[in-house]
Amino acid sequence: MARFVGFYPCITKSVVASVAGAAIVVGPVGGVAAAVPRSDGVSSQIQTAPGTPDAPELSALSWTVTDVGTGELLAAKAPHLRLPPASTLKTLFALALLPKLPAATEHTAVTADIADVAPGSSLVGVHEGTSYTVGDLWRGVFLSSGNDAVHTLARLNGGLDLTLAQMQATANRLGAHDTSVRTPDGFDTPGQYSSAYDLSLFAKAGLRNPDFRRYCSTKSAQFPAVGGPDSFGIQNTNRLLVGSHGVEPYPGLIGVKNGYTSEAGNTLVSAATQGNRTILVTVMNPQDTSSNAVYEESRELLDWGFEAAPGALRAGLGRGPASHAAPSHRPESAHHGAAAAQASTTSKDASSGLTRHLGAAVALLGLACVPFILKAVRRRRRHPTR
Repeated sequence: MARFVGFYPCITKSVVASVAGAAIVVGPVGGVAAAVPRSDGVSSQIQTAPGTPDAPELSALSWTVTDVGTGELLAAKAPHLRLPPASTLKTLFALALLPKLPAATEHTAVTADIADVAPGSSLVGVHEGTSYTVGDLWRGVFLSSGNDAVHTLARLNGGLDLTLAQMQATANRLGAHDTSVRTPDGFDTPGQYSSAYDLSLFAKAGLRNPDFRRYCSTKSAQFPAVGGPDSFGIQNTNRLLVGSHGVEPYPGLIGVKNGYTSEAGNTLVSAATQGNRTILVTVMNPQDTSSNAVYEESRELLDWGFEAAPGALRAGLGRGPASHAAPSHRPESAHHGAAAAQASTTSKDASSGLTRHLGAAVALLGLACVPFILKAVRRRRRHPTR
């Protein structure tokens, strides 16, 4: 080795020059991962598919826009950020149980049906001694977001533990690796979370089921009254579907499900069909404090999706990086989760940047050494070794 260095002193110098040159040409390693989250710890980066216009800037912590026809993810912000889902998790509940419970089946409610409903839950009005069909209960789930109807259906399905296991198995089968199920209704519970990406998977699968599609698009229905043949009217609480509380109904809206809890904030999964295209939007926890922010931000994304879909390339955004290992506890806060997601992305970008730097250095080193190697070869030909 000493002989090599002594024989080619200029090659040794070229190594230093090449590495320095690589640093100048490519830039510092840390510069590749220069994306910095906003001061509140939430990344403002928005991803869009090739061939699409710029997506709108919104206040939601996480959102996705999907072309249902192609399955293509057109745009997203923090799509795999794990957040409390609120009642949008009922889409997974319906996806898992709808095929198992015939709509015409009748059931007389008992106290045990609603014994596990959490205080403060939204209710449709299931009462002991009153007879309901499974179809009645599903309308209570989709229109009134009734946790009492959810728990009654879970008992009809064989109990809470079995239902939770089937929900988690359904999520896993769909590749929804950001979802951990602890309740059938989405009520705030430690260790329970989902993501905008996963909720879009549940909605896409659900819309292929005619019963799911019919229930989620129903604007109003009758629900059996306590103890008798009478009934009372219920209306879908999705303001973008029915048009209420100052929200104009969205043209062609199918549904799908809205939700709210104190930890989740407002969440909404929306799908609409215009012409031959169906666009699906998931919005989680807008930071805009106005009462209709989740609906108006969903409207903006639906409008953008219908504009963007015709020119988008089939490749879309794909799944993007996400950890498949569920954390041992619920994230301390949405901002904590967002910062963790940003740190994960930054780490991957830094690793990729380092690879590019090393590759550039090696290439420049090779180019720098070529003249000296050729010179050495010519010397050996003039003075062959004896």
